[in-house]
Amino acid sequence: MTTLRLGLIGDNIAASRAPALHEQAGRLAGLSVRYDRLIPREERLDFDALFAACPGRGYAGLNITYPYKERAAAKVRVEDPAVGRLGAVNTVIFGAEGPRGFNTDYSGFIAAYRAARDSAAPGPVCMVGAGGVGRAVAFGLLTLGLSDLRLVEREPAKAEALAAALRAASPALAVTVTVDAGAGAHGAAGLVNCTPVGMVGYEGTPLPRPAMAGAAWAFDAVYTPVETEFLRDAAAEGLAIISGYELFFHQGVDAFRLFAGREVDQTELRAGLA
Repeated sequence: MTTLRLGLIGDNIAASRAPALHEQAGRLAGLSVRYDRLIPREERLDFDALFAACPGRGYAGLNITYPYKERAAAKVRVEDPAVGRLGAVNTVIFGAEGPRGFNTDYSGFIAAYRAARDSAAPGPVCMVGAGGVGRAVAFGLLTLGLSDLRLVEREPAKAEALAAALRAASPALAVTVTVDAGAGAHGAAGLVNCTPVGMVGYEGTPLPRPAMAGAAWAFDAVYTPVETEFLRDAAAEGLAIISGYELFFHQGVDAFRLFAGREVDQTELRAGLA
């Protein structure tokens, strides 16, 4: 049986469950899948060199995670205009005509949100972090009916670039940029963490608990651990919770479909990952 070789490029990914998800999906689909963690520092290559080496090493596709999603977007052909507008890719397929880029964070977030909140509108949203996953989540929120976004980012230029892309896609969208998370959260219905703060190796929370009062829902892109301080605080304040694991699961299902061209039973996949 031919083995489908896949990989994940990122920093701080030792705890990632992506290998387990894709290898289990392969078993359910009747495929042999090998999925490797590729950390540039450990490979003794920078991101550009590691990415370029992957086709020659036999990789059919890659997932890309923090902090390389925006850099990857410049290296691939993006066919979906929505993904082109958001400017980040997390899934790459290598082919005879070169690498193609996709963003299953975008589609995965929409699926995770709808599973938790059905057709409820996001309301005003405070989102901390305007990097690769933040761009995907912001455009996902736009698809879900977002009309008011407060971007909290310690690098204002990065946030302003995302704000400009969002306004170009939806001129009626109200977007503000701030470095003050408390100010951004004031009056927000949704609270979103799209930074690595809270994951293994980056402990803490991007938003103090008192700033969560009055919000309706919270999402954390971090899934290692599944229960972050941010989500524990949000639950204690009575907010509905969407965990980063749901984004991880749904983006993984979408990525596997792209890699393998096959669907898997999601109930069986969840059970196999439990």
